[in-house]
Amino acid sequence: MAIDLVPRKEWGARSPKGSYSRLDSTKGVKIHYTGGRVDPGIVDDHDRCVALVRSIQNSHMDGNGWIDIGYSLACCPHRKVFVGRGPHRLPAANGPGLNAGHYAVLGLVGSSGLVEPPDDMLHGIRDAIEYLRKEGNAGNEIKGHRDGYATECPGDRLYRWVRDGAPRPGGNQQPGRPGEPAPPWPGRDLKYPPIMRGDDVRRWQARMRERGWIIDVDGAYGPQSRDVATAFQREKGLPVTGVVDEATWKASWEAPIT
Repeated sequence: MAIDLVPRKEWGARSPKGSYSRLDSTKGVKIHYTGGRVDPGIVDDHDRCVALVRSIQNSHMDGNGWIDIGYSLACCPHRKVFVGRGPHRLPAANGPGLNAGHYAVLGLVGSSGLVEPPDDMLHGIRDAIEYLRKEGNAGNEIKGHRDGYATECPGDRLYRWVRDGAPRPGGNQQPGRPGEPAPPWPGRDLKYPPIMRGDDVRRWQARMRERGWIIDVDGAYGPQSRDVATAFQREKGLPVTGVVDEATWKASWEAPIT
């Protein structure tokens, strides 16, 4: 399913009060929640989602004194992704000194009322992450707002999902469960540079996508594959080399999904 973007004009966004600072790239994305009560009725009424996003923009502009809503994108229970500041624009929601490191993606859940993100909201957040990687040169990190900033955001439930690797709902793999026996080691390290190609590359890329990583399954081991391997190795406590050696190959199938 392609991302279902709600353009600023469609949700009635106010014009920014100043010029955005440009971002060429980020280390990844930080996930947020509203921090207040969210009416559970938004699950059955998308118009309420639109009204909530407008109210958040008003609060950020009139209360915080920001030039615009602080988030890059916002995701509702209907798998719709509202355009906030968008890609290549500095967000304001991550905290002083932290905004240049990550884009900011909001899930429309709160500290009371609607606190459990529905599956379609989680799909929407994954859609938003993939969109920011493609259109905004975001890196592979997926963090919570509380990572590096003293806050409860994005709430325990949404943060648990982030810590589990932000998997798409309904996948075959369950967070915290072991994987499956690894196929035979292909007998060569997958590394970049130069770009390596082959069925073994494609097989590994497909496995990493199954685990929830955003990666092209094109059989070409280039910068994106190296970055995914590096992040995966760091997550699993393996030597961080960006090279899919025999140990990394095996872990790609057999290591628990956490």
